Formats: sequence, structure tokens, C-alpha cells
Amino acid sequence: MLDNRIYVVGHVNPDTDSIAAAIGYAWLLRERDQQDAVPARVGPTNPQTTWVLKRLNLDAPELLTDASPRFKNVVRRMDTAAPDSPLREAWAIANRTGGVAPIVNPDGKPYGLITGLTLFSFLSEQVGTHPKRQEMRIADLLDVPCHQAADTGVPRFPVSARIRDTLMLVFREERNYFLVVDEDGKYVGVCRQRDMLNPPRLRLVLVDHNEAAQAVGALEEAELVEIIDHHRLGNPPTRTPIRFTVDVVGSTSTLVSERIENAGLSAPPEIAGVLLAGLISDTLLLTSPTTTDRDRRAAERLGRWAFTWSSPLEGETVDSFGRQILEAGAGLATRDPAEIVSTDLKTYEAAGMKFAVAQAEVTDLLQLREHLSPLQQALDELRRQRGLDFALLMVTDVVRGSSRLVLSNPPPILDDLPYPLQDDGTRHARGVVSRKKQLLPVILSLLGS
Repeated sequence: MLDNRIYVVGHVNPDTDSIAAAIGYAWLLRERDQQDAVPARVGPTNPQTTWVLKRLNLDAPELLTDASPRFKNVVRRMDTAAPDSPLREAWAIANRTGGVAPIVNPDGKPYGLITGLTLFSFLSEQVGTHPKRQEMRIADLLDVPCHQAADTGVPRFPVSARIRDTLMLVFREERNYFLVVDEDGKYVGVCRQRDMLNPPRLRLVLVDHNEAAQAVGALEEAELVEIIDHHRLGNPPTRTPIRFTVDVVGSTSTLVSERIENAGLSAPPEIAGVLLAGLISDTLLLTSPTTTDRDRRAAERLGRWAFTWSSPLEGETVDSFGRQILEAGAGLATRDPAEIVSTDLKTYEAAGMKFAVAQAEVTDLLQLREHLSPLQQALDELRRQRGLDFALLMVTDVVRGSSRLVLSNPPPILDDLPYPLQDDGTRHARGVVSRKKQLLPVILSLLGS
């Protein structure tokens, strides 16, 4: 059964700030509120985040791609009896479990279930209407092997399967109990129909996003507890009031660090280091136009916590650590084009159009010339696969603070983008480094949204 655990999770195609905020806020919930909080991620970590986690000796958050309740959330591991054991053993188990006894083979695979209904059917067959049979002693009946009274046709569901995918089968069944097995078909436990029809919901805190389109799958089946973000509003509806923070800062890691300070705490060096990495990544080492004074104070605060004695970052500074982070996430040569256009990707809907904007970082825009053709093909393929009206790849020079835009199937209205068209078909967005604050508002304005 689900306990009171809370999953703190960022957006799909997680970047360093998304991962860092999940790790940092889960730590704060455990430390400040004694919550069973677990950091999670919706997809694989990108090269920059992977480098940061390795540098800090941290594990990647738990992978959580779908919030839909699964059989592991409703299973009960009841005691079992063997098929050849006397029925009295199953009878004893059923007395303790409310009328159910799982029968399991010696190899661990379920044989069937004994329930009140199967026991009644068995006794009816044994006793029937024959006068002499009606004189049989209960003790003799309880010496019969369990397999004679077991229902062997009980459906078996994998423990990791989504409950909602099996509901049609459950509705057709007259049974109230079902078997749950592992990937090898071995017994895990028993689940009740009523628990399947009203399963406990995963409790989620969303960080670094507030749009359902960018969230973990089946978000509507989860219990949304809180949102902490620094992007535009696009929040999903909730069943009850929740804590909702959307603030004008350069990174969600900044917001998490402020909450840690307000709680009178200081983050351990590794937690402070990953939050600092998230802040540096999202603000391009405090040079992005999204950077605020609060981000600068957060960087100083996190550096003070991170660059201490016996820390993996001992001896570093915000500048030295920051340059390593930006370099770890930059470059096109060593990455597959399909990975580049999909790793840091966000989808949007406006003016009846669905589109995506991806971003990749380089240390020199000259790299784009050699890789433009395969990147264009990968972007076109991504647009087709995801059913998008158009897509853009924003290749950002993190050293000089400019970007080039690669476009796939742009609508005519985007001809009015205020970025000069280049001979290779890209557009030069001088001084544009922020997808959120600089590029997206221009696109939405042109689309009339």
C-alpha cells in the first residue's frame, strides 16, 4: 500500500535546475518537516547534469515517468499455504486475513486462492445431499489437500502494471480478490477489487514547471501537493487548495535555497553544490537576462555552504565551478543529433498551434556550421514524430551570449522574427540566451497569444 511518501519531481527532459530543485527540496522536506520525501525525475539526465551528480557523488533521482497507481500500491502480502498442505492451514490463514488464503507452489508461483466462496463450493461438493456424506466430520474435511478447494482461475497482475489498464477485465470478473506477481510470475501478494477501484494516489510536488504538458505522465491521477516554479503560468487544476509559488527569479534552485535559509538551516555541501549548479546552469553563470539580485545572493549563500572543508567542492569558487558546469553541458560533436534536439525540449500550445523549443549550449557558434544538416534532419523528424506544427532549436553560445535558431516548418508569421535570416537558413538572435524570457515571449507575441 502507498504510505505518506511525497515525490518531488521536475519536468520532462529534465535540465540541471529541475534535477537540483528536486534533490534540494526533497532534502528540505525531510529535514524541516520530517516528511518521507523522495527526489524524482521524468527522464534521463543530460550530460551536464550527469557530470554535476558525479562531481558531487550524488545519485540521480528516482525515475518516475507515470503517476498512475500500480498494483504495488494496493497489494497485500498475505501468508500462504502449499497446494498439498492440509486445508486446515488455509483455514487458519483465512481466519486471520478476513476469508482469503493464497495457495502458492513450491517454486513461488501462485496455484490459486481459497476464499469463502471456494470453501462453500468445495463443502457443497463434498457433502452434497447424500445422508452419509452429511455425516462427514469437519476434521476429515480439513485434512483434504488445499488444492482441492482452490480457485485456480484467478487473474494474475504484474506488480508494476498500471491498475487503470486492467479495470475492464476486473469489471467483467465476479471475483473480489486477485493475485499479484513479479516479473518472473512469482507470488507477491493479493489485492482487493475495492482497493483497485479506489487506489491511493501518489503525492507529488512539482518543481521547475507548472504545466501539465511538461509534467510526469498521468498527473491527473496523482495528488498534487505543491508547485515551486519560475516560469509562466500554465498550471493544472487541483482538487483542493495547494501551496503554489511562481516567482520572478532565474532558477528554481534559488527559491529552494531561500526556503532552506528561511528555515534556519544550511544545506550539506553536496546539496548546496547541486543547487548552485542548477542556479548557474539556468542563469548561465549569472549572465542571463533572467538573473536577479536574489539569484546573486543565492549563489553567494550556496557557495558558502558548498565550498567548505571536506566537501567535494573544497577550494572551488562560484566562477570556477560555474565554468566547469557550462563546459560540461556545451558542445555538439560528441552527442547524437536526435539527443541534442530532444534533451532540453519544452512544448507549448498557442493560437491553435502546438510547437516545441529545444535549446543546446556551445562555447562557439562556429560548431553549428559542421552539424547543421544532421541537426535540421533530427529536428524535422522530432516534429513529425510528436505531431507538432513547428519546432525550433536554440543553439546558444554561453561564452559570447548569443544564439542561432534552427527552425522546422515555421509558419509564415515567424518570418517576422526580429532575428536576421542567415545564408544557411538559421536566424541569428544576437544577445538572446533565455528561451523563457527572451525567445518565447517574441514567438507568443507573433502568434497573437
